[in-house]
Amino acid sequence: MAARPILIGSEIYRGSTYGPKHPLAIPRVSTTLDLIRAMGWVAPEQYVDSPRATPEQLTRFHTPDYIAALMRAEAEQRVAEADRVRHHIGAHGNPVYREVFRRPATGAGGAMLAARLTATGGIVHVPGGGTHHGMPDRASGFCYLNDAVLGLMAWLEQGLNNIVYLDIDAHHGDGVELAFHDDPRVFTLSIHEANRWPHTGRAEDRAGGHARNIPVPQGFNDSEMDWLLRHAVLPVIRHLRPQAIMLQCGADAVEEDPLSRLALSNCAHRAVVATIMPLAPRLIVLGGGGYNPWSVARCWAGVWATLNRLPIPPRIPAAAEAVLRALAWSRAAGRNPPEHWFTSIADAPRPGSVRAEVRELAALTLRDLPDPPAVAEGQPRARAPGRAPPVTSQ
Repeated sequence: MAARPILIGSEIYRGSTYGPKHPLAIPRVSTTLDLIRAMGWVAPEQYVDSPRATPEQLTRFHTPDYIAALMRAEAEQRVAEADRVRHHIGAHGNPVYREVFRRPATGAGGAMLAARLTATGGIVHVPGGGTHHGMPDRASGFCYLNDAVLGLMAWLEQGLNNIVYLDIDAHHGDGVELAFHDDPRVFTLSIHEANRWPHTGRAEDRAGGHARNIPVPQGFNDSEMDWLLRHAVLPVIRHLRPQAIMLQCGADAVEEDPLSRLALSNCAHRAVVATIMPLAPRLIVLGGGGYNPWSVARCWAGVWATLNRLPIPPRIPAAAEAVLRALAWSRAAGRNPPEHWFTSIADAPRPGSVRAEVRELAALTLRDLPDPPAVAEGQPRARAPGRAPPVTSQ
């Protein structure tokens, strides 16, 4: 088991953009890594460059025709009409851009490396991962490849047969749920905004019994996330006692994000991480959605601090502040950003009332949970959890 958490990153994200008018025109992974380094939070031995997944590795989940089309789109910087229609490259919000194959293949390589690094235990953070909408034969929702699925498959290939995939992105993790629809070895649990794209993930959708969806209402706050942690997530983990947990930690559920209508602070993301971290013999934390450069970088840097049990100071040092002040954003909120986006990492908590709808969703999650798979002798399982930490600012 690794003595300290491992951070997997890459320089391929620096300067890479989906185009000036696309929500993913913003720098996210590179800013997160710069902020972590400016805080002095990563030792040299903790950082690993992400490898690029090979076409052969990618076809463990994706079709060969699709991978070939994606590579062709990058080489030619255009897409044939047949590929656009069949594979949704250059369509439906999935543009052709300079690194359209290499960038997602790097995220996939990072997730698969994380599975290898945690073969006997440990914690790995892959902020460039989390592209949970990718389908076997097409791009979807800004996601060209599904690194989460490929990382989970790498764990399964090691002989694990009891894995929990937890997704707290504002959008339903549809690609991951579909990939393991008929596989009882992977239990998927997605907390996402109701009635938001891709318009899947209803509470009644259970994928053969080993999936649960929690579609939360607009305005979902820190207190409601705390409720779901205690009354849905922890009971599921207590019941299943998985050998490994993968967390997709999309930052678009934070209130400042333009593509959702949820009201979380980044304290909620850190609380989820702190809650599940001691319960996972193996833990991979991925990135995901997030379309405000300040809120994404601050959220994911704080997640890394939590994984390392590092305190977050109320005011960050000048080097870290410089990283955040160097950002620009074309949306209205970026023209006059509040000062705390520059000077802090931890948000103030955003508590509120816990609505009856959220309580009902928690109760529904626990109905008819499947029995956990039998675990091979010698394979560690999650410890039964104790009381979860409160959702508070660090």
